[in-house]
Amino acid sequence: MKEILERLLAGEFTVEEALRAISADRVVEVGDVARLDPDRLRRKGVPEVIYAAGKDPQTTADLALSMLEASGVALVSRVTDEHDSALAAAADSVGATIEEFGSGRRLRTAAPVQLGPRPAIGLLAAGTSDVPVAEEARMIAETMGVRVYHAYDVGVAAMHRLSEPIAMMTADEVDAVIVVAGMEGALPTVVGGLVAVPVVAVPTSTGYGAGGNGLAALLGMLQTCSPGVTVVNIDNGIGAGAAAALVALRAARSGVATPSHRAV
Repeated sequence: MKEILERLLAGEFTVEEALRAISADRVVEVGDVARLDPDRLRRKGVPEVIYAAGKDPQTTADLALSMLEASGVALVSRVTDEHDSALAAAADSVGATIEEFGSGRRLRTAAPVQLGPRPAIGLLAAGTSDVPVAEEARMIAETMGVRVYHAYDVGVAAMHRLSEPIAMMTADEVDAVIVVAGMEGALPTVVGGLVAVPVVAVPTSTGYGAGGNGLAALLGMLQTCSPGVTVVNIDNGIGAGAAAALVALRAARSGVATPSHRAV
């Protein structure tokens, strides 16, 4: 409380921000089915995400409306067409906009975060089947205030496609790179050997026959010979986006340059 009041007096907080900080431990109850954490983004740096899979479309819409009312932004992952219809009706009822990120949706009544050149991360997807997972990573990272430089369909089946996006991300001094891949999951190892920043590997549930559904990609990434590559669970774009964004935000706050930012 003392720190919040001092920051208010110093002009670092508006009155509204101070009130929100004071009530950071609040929980928003939605019927008898959910207890939302609307202040997670301010408190932790990572917003709460509503996981739509397995939820009734109307329940999902009600949760999104509650998040919008409490924070001005609602993130929803793994939506279906039925969820989309319910979310569209909910957004219309409060004048919210909906942005699509693969199978993720961002509803907002608040003004969008202004993204500067830094902090920034890179995002690569091996094939077009991996894009829905990659886009959920982009959704959460951008909501956290991090710019995302992305390039899709750059898998190892045609390695020359990778050179341009890697050069762009290096020139733009990204602080981490997310690499999303299915099949045998080889792309993160290749990228890990080319960049001097942390690589977050995301195996996806794309592939044929034995080892399909992401298992071969997961095991291949866990067995990588490229140091600096860490792996999240199958299809976990949300987790990868949050982790990479936290790396970039911490690097920006500390002012410590990653090796790729130093003159050679």
